[in-house]
Amino acid sequence: MPKDEELKQPTASEIVAEYARTFIGLGSNLEPRLEYLQAAIAALKNFGEVVRLSSVYETEPVGGIPQPPYLNAVVEFQTLLGPIDLGNHLKALERTLGRKERPRWHEREIDLDLLFYEDLILESPDLTLPHPELHRRAFVLVPLCEVAPDFEHPVLHRSISELTKTVSTQGVRKTDLKL
Repeated sequence: MPKDEELKQPTASEIVAEYARTFIGLGSNLEPRLEYLQAAIAALKNFGEVVRLSSVYETEPVGGIPQPPYLNAVVEFQTLLGPIDLGNHLKALERTLGRKERPRWHEREIDLDLLFYEDLILESPDLTLPHPELHRRAFVLVPLCEVAPDFEHPVLHRSISELTKTVSTQGVRKTDLKL
């Protein structure tokens, strides 16, 4: 009979045995904005596969602090990393690409947010999935709707295209920029 220690449950970061479908939001509002996004996409390929990229959108900042407009995009991404490990890799990547620590709502060199990890619902000190604010943010929903309109939010049980119709998209403008 195994000891209790040998029967411990795996953590969320240990469960993955095949590629997981994830969605990552990207944003930058400090120059060179597009280069930050492109560098992030290139670096993501080191720990998974970029399946689909949205267009690049220029968006008005939220939070009420005067700052330049953002460039935003969403990537559909497959990885063997578990959700906690992926979140940690994204934070490390932000630092590697030059993100400086600033208070919430301030400008950013690069911002990488794990929006969904399959249909996982997770609340931990390190990560909340799905991203708790995404259903209120046009700058996330519009590009996400472009890559996965039928994906269902596992908590709200509504498709991304349905959620996109519930927010004002004023201030979200598709650009001709390429990732």
